[in-house]
Amino acid sequence: MKKIIKRAAASVVSLALSASALSSLYVFAEVSPNPVISRNCPAYSTSGQASAGNDEHYFSFWQSSSPDYLAYDLSAVPDSEKKQVIAVWYNTSSFDMIGSYTSQNGKPTDYTIEVNSAEGGEYPTDGWEIAETVTENKLASRQHLVNMEGYNWIRINVSKADGEAGKQSSINFDIHNVSDGISDSWLFLGDSITAGGMNNCYGTGFATYVNRIDENFFPIQENGGIGGIRSIEGRENIDRWLSVSEAKYVSIAYGTNDAWGNAGATESYYENTKYMIDAILEAGKIPVLPKIPSSTNADVEPNIPLYNAKVEQLYEEYGDKLVHGPDFEAFFIEHPEYLSGDGVHPEGDGYDAMRQLWAETMYNEVYKDSTPPPEFIIGDVNNDGIFNMSDIVLMQKYLTGTDTLVNSNAGDVYKDGYINVFDLCQMKELIIADK
Repeated sequence: MKKIIKRAAASVVSLALSASALSSLYVFAEVSPNPVISRNCPAYSTSGQASAGNDEHYFSFWQSSSPDYLAYDLSAVPDSEKKQVIAVWYNTSSFDMIGSYTSQNGKPTDYTIEVNSAEGGEYPTDGWEIAETVTENKLASRQHLVNMEGYNWIRINVSKADGEAGKQSSINFDIHNVSDGISDSWLFLGDSITAGGMNNCYGTGFATYVNRIDENFFPIQENGGIGGIRSIEGRENIDRWLSVSEAKYVSIAYGTNDAWGNAGATESYYENTKYMIDAILEAGKIPVLPKIPSSTNADVEPNIPLYNAKVEQLYEEYGDKLVHGPDFEAFFIEHPEYLSGDGVHPEGDGYDAMRQLWAETMYNEVYKDSTPPPEFIIGDVNNDGIFNMSDIVLMQKYLTGTDTLVNSNAGDVYKDGYINVFDLCQMKELIIADK
């Protein structure tokens, strides 16, 4: 039997026989792409480098003294791709002003999200309409659902940063298409290990790693890690965090501080985590629970298996309502070299490896079966539902100008955007490999 052709993230996996066989291999998950539509679009502000707010580098920021705005001209984006958007901004402050390790670093605290229906090409000085107003914000990132039907422009207008007018704001600002619903949006809650690992501006971020696996996806990704906190602080604050979050997937990665020098608090960790899972489900979101990382610290290491036994208990209790996050216990047992001198926190390469493992694990758990099958079988240029030698014959005739392809979309087997001799060679290789 011939194999099915499916274009995976990094390579061609197999061959195809029939349309019915192809469709039978796909299981449709709930996630669908919410792509960035603001990347490198025309950007405007009265000061600072506006283009640093929407380039592909999250280590560069739009920095400007408040009050000021950062505006994007989205007129080149098709109307169908900007009917509903998520406007999300990212800052490097601590996620919330709780715990012992809070920081503010140019965080917008008073601002509006505004839209404008003006034609593109020249920044409009009037006609701006407020879509949402935020005052006394304490969080280091926020997602805003905005109706952009009939509008070409969007901006964040910051009146105060770090609670004061005149202070510098420092953000990245992305606009994602959610016209078909919010599906690929993530909030990673946790302690200092999450805070250090899930920031998208230090090294390669979770969203970029997901995109490298499968170019269909570039998730909205908020880092909700806060240094020094335990599951009880998560429990006490999660309802407030969820009330202002548009994220669909919410990870809760506490436990290291619960376990630090304390073998006897596993039941309270379980109850706190169960409360957070229930809160996420009640909010109509999907909870994600990773294993607590292993440690080489003598005050932490012996307790981690006790707490992760409670994670296993929650996995069993919630079944498919709870997405299993990465097994960081097993990962750091295998890779203790990724831990820093305190034996608890990863060092730089360790944080990067965590982000990569997050992406790989979530791709397998959430994304892998979400990309719908193509409406054709790759290589089936005569469109008869089968890829075989007759397609190669037709391709040869097409390349010599003596015939036409019935389905030209199926002809780009080499996936370079062109139909040429490379596609013919790829078709022949696939036929040979299948014999």
